[in-house]
Amino acid sequence: MNTPWKPAEQPSSFTFDADSEREIEEVLTKYPVARKASAVMPLLYIAQRQMGRQTGSAWIPLVAMDDIAARLDIAAIRVYEVASFYTMFNTQPIGRYHLQVCTTTPCWLRGSDDVTSACKKATGISTFGETSQDGLFTLTQVECLGACSNAPILQVDDDFYEDMDGPRTEALIAALRVGQYPKPGPSIDRAGSAPEGGRKTLLETTAPAPSGAE
Repeated sequence: MNTPWKPAEQPSSFTFDADSEREIEEVLTKYPVARKASAVMPLLYIAQRQMGRQTGSAWIPLVAMDDIAARLDIAAIRVYEVASFYTMFNTQPIGRYHLQVCTTTPCWLRGSDDVTSACKKATGISTFGETSQDGLFTLTQVECLGACSNAPILQVDDDFYEDMDGPRTEALIAALRVGQYPKPGPSIDRAGSAPEGGRKTLLETTAPAPSGAE
């Protein structure tokens, strides 16, 4: 019998590592000193990515937010407000793979319910916001991801898997479970947002001669 996965407690300390410090230094050069508070979102991303590297769970503990507040000379509550407002920031531990299903109208019309059902079936998760018992997957409902032409979209961590359906979703999760990371992008025969199977218009490659030209 599997032991239920439990979120980790808030750590008592957090220190940015050398890679993160280099990123922070570069980020801060983009903002005037008097406006460095505007760097709060990039620094939250840096902290979240570091936690992902170090623990396998990409989230932002309170002590990391406190460090960011001190660096930017702002009240800690201002960092908490930003981190808790945007769904791309995780304020609690998540699984190794973050499954984010867009259920806004274009994705819903194209089958996001099937994608959601497949995520639950393949992971054992019963509802949005849960993490699988093995700690590998967290399922989240998100709003429009801005890739409506390739709906429905399943975002895994920072990557978009497009034109998904139930079977393709189950196959993706099976690959992730064994440590494979399939190439993101369309899951059908299309390039970018082009029609399936290739172009359907503008098939001529040579422009017609202007009227009256010899």
